[in-house]
Amino acid sequence: MEKEENILGREKISKLIRKFSIPCIISLLVSSLYNIVDQIFIGWGVGYLGNGATNVVFPLTMIGLAFSLMFGDGSSAYLSLKLGEKKKEEATKGVGNGIMISTLVSILYCIITLIFLPQLLNVFGCTDNLRELALQWCANFILKDYKNTLNIFVYSDIENEIQRATKYYGLDKENAAREINRINKLRSNHYKYYTEKDWKSPANYDICINSDALGVEKSSELICNLVKSKISNQKI
Repeated sequence: MEKEENILGREKISKLIRKFSIPCIISLLVSSLYNIVDQIFIGWGVGYLGNGATNVVFPLTMIGLAFSLMFGDGSSAYLSLKLGEKKKEEATKGVGNGIMISTLVSILYCIITLIFLPQLLNVFGCTDNLRELALQWCANFILKDYKNTLNIFVYSDIENEIQRATKYYGLDKENAAREINRINKLRSNHYKYYTEKDWKSPANYDICINSDALGVEKSSELICNLVKSKISNQKI
């Protein structure tokens, strides 16, 4: 029992590396598989633009992960060193400081990301085709204090949504209806969770457009004209 408790101080380094490297490698593989499976589902459900949009914002995830590993691993290493030196009070202070700094950095990181998200997307190489998907789920709430934005909600009858899904994504009607309902529910829950508002409420948007009344092309033209008008008014 004593030998097991002091294995890090008694065992050969080569054996310790073999003992702990395998679980570490497995955990990294599981993490990689998570991202791979996630991209497969996005590719089937949204399409290649969805894959591109999530990859564009992925650096934000990696930056957050880097901070968490830095403070988490640093605090755990400090804890181990101080406990080994029988300095429990210093170990407690070190872990407490690590938790406090991690919390403060997380809050600051969230604030910076929410404020400068459009600019960060530009830095990460976001294209015009991907920008809408990268921002869409809470964009109007995140950018609500920006005067140079126009919040537009485009909606359609479920039957027309199913027709477009079968045409552009090759789904049958039953699977198309199920996928549309799933994505809309996910968007609605996501929006409700972060904003405490109804995703489809007209009060959250400057303009709501029924694409069934105008058609997809005319709706697109209308949105472009509205944006141009918004830009022109700002220059005056």
